[in-house]
Amino acid sequence: MKKWRLIIDVGSCQDCNNCLMACKDEHMDNNWPGYSLPQPRHGHRWIDVARSARGQFPLIDVAYVPRMCMHCDDAPCVKASSGAVYKRPDGIVLIDPETSKGRRDLVDSCPYGSIGWNEAENVPQKCTFCAHLIDAGWKQTRCSQACPTGALRVEYVTDAQFAGIVKKDGLEPLHPEYGTRPRVYYKNLYRYAKCFIAGSVAAEKAGVVDCVSGAKSRLLQSGKRIGETVTDTYGDFRFDNLEPGTSDYVVEVESPGRDKKTIAVDVLSTSKNLGTIWLSQVSTETEVR
Repeated sequence: MKKWRLIIDVGSCQDCNNCLMACKDEHMDNNWPGYSLPQPRHGHRWIDVARSARGQFPLIDVAYVPRMCMHCDDAPCVKASSGAVYKRPDGIVLIDPETSKGRRDLVDSCPYGSIGWNEAENVPQKCTFCAHLIDAGWKQTRCSQACPTGALRVEYVTDAQFAGIVKKDGLEPLHPEYGTRPRVYYKNLYRYAKCFIAGSVAAEKAGVVDCVSGAKSRLLQSGKRIGETVTDTYGDFRFDNLEPGTSDYVVEVESPGRDKKTIAVDVLSTSKNLGTIWLSQVSTETEVR
């Protein structure tokens, strides 16, 4: 059976918040009987964009992660609701706007913090996956329709088909440790949740300082090589998708005609910019590139 999924590419999100504004436009002051009461003008973000900055100047990047109801297959809100929250056969989780009245306790049932409280209507509310539009024949949500970079993509596929997409695109859920089996998956999530080790390679010759492009850079952990790259035109290199809290890293940098440098990183508590790594000239035959 086909079910709805949402795929979010962290690498494509630019924090424009078109998704949030489209959600507000669709639900604020609009009553969709059977699906949701009007969303409050202030306070609620049924889709919210979190951000994470990694590294230190000048090697820094920022990633943005749109977050909403995950429409979990093993949803804690459904378990806690006594029927006020239910999961449809097509995978969409909805809060019944009538039977959920007064159920403020349901706000705390979501480990992702995706349920808000509507004081005016006395109901808990969240993303509905635009179920009223889906049932009217739409093939996407308002947030995916409004995304200018294609960071949000709706899929209507079987679980087996989606497993193939997960493998092909390297998708993963947000907070898998919650064990909720969400139906929202992310691409390039490492840019938000993982760490990198980066640096810049430079050299001086005849009083002139220049970047060293094409220098070999290797990353070792506990003596085992786990990554290799070369510096770009600006002498920069980066090893990404590293687990925070891991340790015993060594970076080796070398270039023909110059000495080899080794830098140790004991514990990777956050993304690390090693700064400028200077290579000394050992041969007058090789020019600094």
